[in-house]
Amino acid sequence: MLSKTPLSIALSLALPILGTSAAADYTDDSALPAVPLMTIVVTGTPVSADGGAALDMDALPALRASTSDTASLFRDVPGFSLIGAGGVSSLPVLHGLADDRLRIKVDGMDLVSACGNHMNPPLSYIDPTQVGSAKVFAGLAPVSSGGDSIGGTILVDAAAPEFAKADEGVLKNGEAGTFYRSNGNAFGANLSATLAGEKLSVTYSGSTAQSDSYTAGGDFKPAGLAFTDGGPSLYNSTKWLEGDEVGSTQYRSTNQSLGFALRHDNHRADLKLGYQHIPYQAYPNQRMDMTDNTSRQINLGYTGQYGWGELAARVYREHTEHGMNFLEDKAFWYQRPGQTVPAPGMPMLTEGRNTGATIKGDIALSARDELRVGAEIQRYRLDDWWPPSGNGGMSPNTFWNINHGERDRYAAFAEWEAQWTPRWLSLFGVRHETVQTDSGPVQGYNAAYAADANAFNAADREKTDRNWDLTTLARYTPTRTRTVEFGYARKTRSPNLYERYTWSTGGMAMLMVNMAGDGNGYVGNLALEPEIAHTLSASFDWHDAEPQTWGLKVTPYYTYVDDYINARRLTPTTATDEFVFLRFANQDAHLYGFDVSGHFPLAMNTAYGSFTANGVLSYVRGETTDGDEDNLYNIMPLNLRLAVTQRFGAWTHTAEAHLVDRKSDVSQIRNEVETPAYALLNLRSSYAWKKARLDFGIDNVFDRLYFHPLGGAYVGQGVTMPPTQTPGATPPWGTPVPGMGRSIYAGLNVKF
Repeated sequence: MLSKTPLSIALSLALPILGTSAAADYTDDSALPAVPLMTIVVTGTPVSADGGAALDMDALPALRASTSDTASLFRDVPGFSLIGAGGVSSLPVLHGLADDRLRIKVDGMDLVSACGNHMNPPLSYIDPTQVGSAKVFAGLAPVSSGGDSIGGTILVDAAAPEFAKADEGVLKNGEAGTFYRSNGNAFGANLSATLAGEKLSVTYSGSTAQSDSYTAGGDFKPAGLAFTDGGPSLYNSTKWLEGDEVGSTQYRSTNQSLGFALRHDNHRADLKLGYQHIPYQAYPNQRMDMTDNTSRQINLGYTGQYGWGELAARVYREHTEHGMNFLEDKAFWYQRPGQTVPAPGMPMLTEGRNTGATIKGDIALSARDELRVGAEIQRYRLDDWWPPSGNGGMSPNTFWNINHGERDRYAAFAEWEAQWTPRWLSLFGVRHETVQTDSGPVQGYNAAYAADANAFNAADREKTDRNWDLTTLARYTPTRTRTVEFGYARKTRSPNLYERYTWSTGGMAMLMVNMAGDGNGYVGNLALEPEIAHTLSASFDWHDAEPQTWGLKVTPYYTYVDDYINARRLTPTTATDEFVFLRFANQDAHLYGFDVSGHFPLAMNTAYGSFTANGVLSYVRGETTDGDEDNLYNIMPLNLRLAVTQRFGAWTHTAEAHLVDRKSDVSQIRNEVETPAYALLNLRSSYAWKKARLDFGIDNVFDRLYFHPLGGAYVGQGVTMPPTQTPGATPPWGTPVPGMGRSIYAGLNVKF
């Protein structure tokens, strides 16, 4: 069993390390170093004094060559996994909690997905080549890192502005790069340039990436036309899809930014203008595809050092225009018998307007105590409408899915960190958020939608949630080789606008609201309450004294969620082999699991270089607990990632194995599909010059056919719009989205 193999490997790594830790014990506090308030390295992934795991920036260049999806850069973080979506838009998961249950900030901005399928999640707004730093807080996230979330916080920032040194003239530098990946014929490029003096810095950054649909490691469906005449569409496809081609996985994306920074003494102001355009991004686990996503961002920040500490402030404005319809692998023209004007797909348009401001002060009360206080405001507006199409059931009116949706947040927090002794550090924080939501009156395409629309319009739609968060943790460092961290967090999240305000129980309309990628249809619920999560967690960390060359970290955790936003079937049915219709609903739930991560030197400074082993083992289980016991959806089974890295001069070589157990604990209410266990081998190498770097590698070396447990249901081709399946037109229920087959890639970056 795969579930036994990773455990035995982890234990074999842990036992010799644990046996050596006692050698560095100390008998008095004076021999212990103080824990610095800065990023330190413990288990291969940097960890900060506030409990966050920072990405290893030295390892990022190798990953950038193999992916255009920024969320995938976090794959080595313990407890992290990905929900499959578009090629640049995967949804991050921490300890089984995903998407809006995480607070995700990009360059300090709280970005919001403006789409009923969450096709434009926050991390899709920054390209992997633009990431300068990143930090992850899982579970026990400090209240200063963000609110309105229950699973953790992800902070991603572009590189900090550079300035010329005193009396060295003007600083001029930049970087240009390109990549190619064989599977999907993916290619792209990136460019950045900086011109700076001692006071003023100007930086441009741009990137582009595109890919055709990828192929799996074997046939997972019959070869044939992408779609055929199944009744509602009187047009056949002219595109042939092979049995191993994963339909609707093509994409193209462009990101650009222009940044200005002004520095004076201990003060810095920065202004960043951002622009993104995704002309298309197809989705194999959604019935619609993205046909346009245009985002414009203005981000103004200030940081100042004062005698009492640091002050940081930020204001931002983000405007997204988003469109969906069907791309070439899904039926576009629809014309039922008797319909005189064919319908050109089902156009869906969304506009999101996001304005926010934050202010935070870090106050050094004493050598022992630091106080962080701050406030945040976010004003979010959303319109989601579907223009009429043809003269059949999608006419004659515009369908208003969400009309003038409002979601405003007002937050304040205080956080106290104390270094009591060299052995003991504590963190305690409280945060309050008021979340106000509302929506205007709606309408459907025609009179068939009148009953639902009238009931929604007559209801009280204005909601106010008053949410409290609390985080308390302690860190005990008995020796230079051991650290124990434990704590409790209470976190709250209010429903998003799609969970609360989508209103139509029409089958076709419900299929257009799906943030899970399961092929089912959803409708909102005005009675939803905020989720309240209670998390207990502890971390046991063994590592060497100085320098840190080995480490082992074990983190068990338990989370109980009051009013977890799950779903219940709209009409009673016991069907287990078809797509279903669901209404968002509150249920109590709990999640529990553990993470084990470590690194260990295998051989150092040999004739063939130095060799290091790294590993991450994660397990999570999620279930409802309020009488209708069921497994939560999109929960990753036991999985292990092992890697051996050789460093020899300018060369770095890595062999990585990824083992995933069978997924059998599936959500019955959603008819989630089980997936088999699998094992993959990835190889990558790099060669670094002073001003250039070459990366190349092979993912899925043996071209295995596998199904990622969080890949979702395959609806990437066919006539995907009807509420009921059309025989021969749409892939039948029960086909999960397969992972990518063998891909050979290379990337080159040059600094100038």
